[in-house]
Amino acid sequence: MIFGFFKKSYGALRSGLSKTKKLFRRIFKGSISEERLDELEEIMLKADMGPRTAVSIVDELREAYADGEIKEMSEVRDFLGNRLVDLLAQEENELNEAEKPPTVIMVAGVNGSGKTTTIAKLAHHFKNNLGKKVLLAASDTFRAAACEQLELWANRVGVEIVKHQSGADPAAVCFDAADAAVARGMDVLIVDTAGRLHTQTNLMKELNKIRRVVEKKIPGAPHEVLLVLDATVGQNGLVQSKEFSDAIQVTGLVLAKLDGTAKGGVVVSIKKELDIPVKLIGVGEKAEDLQPFDPADFVEALLEADEE
Repeated sequence: MIFGFFKKSYGALRSGLSKTKKLFRRIFKGSISEERLDELEEIMLKADMGPRTAVSIVDELREAYADGEIKEMSEVRDFLGNRLVDLLAQEENELNEAEKPPTVIMVAGVNGSGKTTTIAKLAHHFKNNLGKKVLLAASDTFRAAACEQLELWANRVGVEIVKHQSGADPAAVCFDAADAAVARGMDVLIVDTAGRLHTQTNLMKELNKIRRVVEKKIPGAPHEVLLVLDATVGQNGLVQSKEFSDAIQVTGLVLAKLDGTAKGGVVVSIKKELDIPVKLIGVGEKAEDLQPFDPADFVEALLEADEE
């Protein structure tokens, strides 16, 4: 597994969730009441935790309040925190690594999700933190300047790239990149797929074609299929996750743009509804701001009492 070498920064996580945290800060002070629990439910919805999660947890709180088990809102924070950690718990949170190189990571996501910068951060991590030889496949050939943007990042990070002309067959690019990865002795091949809306059936079929091509060229590939979601899209992320997973069997989620958003709770909603592991979160623009998702750290940063 290669995921475990990612560095965690609790400070960056706190900062990234600051707006979401502000929604909760005042609610946990003072005595409990039915009105305060109603307010908590509204806050959970505003934070994009989803109606099923919000209603279920607050109903449990109401029962505990009626039974006299909870008397202060500070106790509500502990109750909510424990429930959220349990809900977010997952067996898998590491990126899969091939038994024999190259490890192939296929990256999908709609335009504007943060997909390209996530790929750059992954390449930076593998090359500069782990000393791996990394190759990028520019299979996002339909979007204007997408290949040029990825090539710019490849040059910045110092990794190699395989690209064709704009408008070329994305699967053909992937085919050539897979050949090159094997021939050049690459450790990691990251395939950038065309940004698309999950409602575009023909383009989703093209994604599946890319997957089939890499499966034929490299045994066991793709070893990881990551879907990059923009944390600010809220509940639409659920729809995207389901459609992409049906098309290409998503193995993990990358939640990007957690910095500066009041929608951090969408992690909870996605995990509860789809049970796809959240493997990485983006908490800033710098290369090192991509870090592993840790449920306990996430909930602690979300519900801590006061900001320093």
